[in-house]
Amino acid sequence: MFTGIVETTGIIERAVVTPENTRLTIASPRLGLHQVSVGDSIAVSGCCLTVVDKTPETFSVDVSSETLSLTSGLAQGAEVNLEKSLRFGDRLGGHLVSGHIDGVGLVTAMDDLGASWRLEIDAPQDLAKFVARKGSIAVNGVSLTVNKVSDGAGGNAQFEINIIPHTHQVTTIRLLRKGMKVNLEIDLLARYVERMLGKDSR
Repeated sequence: MFTGIVETTGIIERAVVTPENTRLTIASPRLGLHQVSVGDSIAVSGCCLTVVDKTPETFSVDVSSETLSLTSGLAQGAEVNLEKSLRFGDRLGGHLVSGHIDGVGLVTAMDDLGASWRLEIDAPQDLAKFVARKGSIAVNGVSLTVNKVSDGAGGNAQFEINIIPHTHQVTTIRLLRKGMKVNLEIDLLARYVERMLGKDSR
């Protein structure tokens, strides 16, 4: 489990493709890799991945072809958001994030408002019902609060988020531009509510 509070960013410095998977080597000297062991989980731009190798300043993860097809931003050279998994007793600063990407959204606006930024994202139809005003959503692994939701084309949901300067500075949110794709994970509680309501209706 994660909180969506990004600890630092890293660079995918190498991607080696094999018949089984793709091995990514990520450089991040500020992540505190002395606290990380092989087998630990790290959220990489919102995607929960298992450490299979490490050095003092890099770690490697294996990513399946299916995961790569369902996510965005995991190409060689990309800057990625990083968060180590929660430990018992850790402070929950954002919201509960599983690291399982629910879908890929499309950035439709990134407007500089002076003291903050307005980020607008188009979420796919199957996620639309889970996006709620004042609800939580993880965008590339960053825990954010939805300010506004409206109906988009084809049953999609368009939602707006206000990005404060700190978040803009310390995460890859600052790199987003109109037309870019982002990893989305809906609120974990919304998942269970939908499951319970669905069961009751049958």
